[in-house]
Amino acid sequence: MNYLNMTIGELHALYVSGTVTPLQVIEDVISALSNDENNILEATMYDEARLAAKEIGPVEEGNLLWGIPFLVKDNIAVKDYVTSGSSKILKNFITPFDAAVIKKLRKHKAIPVAKTTLDELSMGGRGTTGHKGVTFNPYDKNKELIVGGSSSGSASGVASGYVPFALGSDTGDSIRKPASYTGLVGFKPTWGKVNREGLFSFMPTFDHLGFFTRSVSDAALLLNVTQEQKDSSDNIENITNDLKGARIAVIKPLLALYKNKALLARFKTLLKELEAKGAVISYVDFDEKLLEAIYPTYLILSCAEATSSNANLTGITFGERSQGESYEEIITKTRSENIGRQAKIRFLIGEFVLRRENYEAYYKNAQKARGLIVTAINKIFENYDFIIAPSAPSVAPKVNDKSENGTEVIENHLAIANFGGYPSITVPLLLTDNLPIGINLTGPVNSDAALLSAAWNIEEITGLYNLHVGWENL
Repeated sequence: MNYLNMTIGELHALYVSGTVTPLQVIEDVISALSNDENNILEATMYDEARLAAKEIGPVEEGNLLWGIPFLVKDNIAVKDYVTSGSSKILKNFITPFDAAVIKKLRKHKAIPVAKTTLDELSMGGRGTTGHKGVTFNPYDKNKELIVGGSSSGSASGVASGYVPFALGSDTGDSIRKPASYTGLVGFKPTWGKVNREGLFSFMPTFDHLGFFTRSVSDAALLLNVTQEQKDSSDNIENITNDLKGARIAVIKPLLALYKNKALLARFKTLLKELEAKGAVISYVDFDEKLLEAIYPTYLILSCAEATSSNANLTGITFGERSQGESYEEIITKTRSENIGRQAKIRFLIGEFVLRRENYEAYYKNAQKARGLIVTAINKIFENYDFIIAPSAPSVAPKVNDKSENGTEVIENHLAIANFGGYPSITVPLLLTDNLPIGINLTGPVNSDAALLSAAWNIEEITGLYNLHVGWENL
């Protein structure tokens, strides 16, 4: 029997029945990862995973994470293992502690198996800038399609069916966009709900920890286990199929930008299906200039924070070091030789907007724009429970494809949820030419439980539960 391709709940049931042991599953996972051809691995923890599986003790029926293998985005610290951020400058950097989220998962006896690739230092949205090269979409055997980023390896690994879940981080859409391209549930809880201690900082005011799963109930379980402040309303048992009276907003000028006919048709049908379940769908106005400001605002602020967050990558105290005759020469050569082009560009932008003569015109105005965008979204949430929109304009593009003119807003609108720290989730909506596209829901701060319930209803409507490569052949 194949013990891969299962959700957390399905695998747990097999453990409880005695059908399989954690060690057998771990061996299957290791075998699958060893044969992966999509470039998802940064570091492996195979020996420790085997040992944890051997010593795990008797099955814990009430602990659904008991013996469950998972993957970790390689900007999240795991004690005694390399955490590289997919950057050459940290390729041998071993973290001396577990991130807070790893500690919580270990406490529930989940088993980390490997660290996964990302865009270098989380700076990118395609999964193409890490020091090991492009991470590919497992739905494409020709190795032409991106998986999305920055949480590329985690998305690819879960979509391949290797593990039931993986950890990721989301600063603009880095969990939710790859989830759309790979047919996964990609969940970013409210900012700060999952402790970010041990997550490499990219943009601390936007950075969220979150999860890739293949079911909404698994995402709810992971939130329940890892959230910093327990909220009984977020328990997995509280997911409900009751959508009666749920107020869902569709942003009219955003929807008008989508051109994919199959996506639009399925989206409009979904809205009718949600109405049949009792939801109230409304089309709302939104300042188009604010929509157009999302990406430049994000770019300015993220580059500024990234410049500060990564100022310690000098080669002096840790990480790779190039030789030089002075302190300044060591730093210059180290950063020049060990940081990739995309990250350098973002650092340069950050330095530029933070210069005294540019600060008012760029950084301060970007902060004002962020405030205006958050105010406008909060105004929607005064009257509506959720905002719904397609997660991406189409299926995953090819590695060398660039965004088409006029798609900037719909390529980057998911960043709205990071501007205000809102919980946001992507779930599969449809497959076109056997490639997935997702739908996104975003709710007010601390509406995580209600958001998960709404997402569960969409999963029930679409039937795209436990979607993964080869699912139609099982």
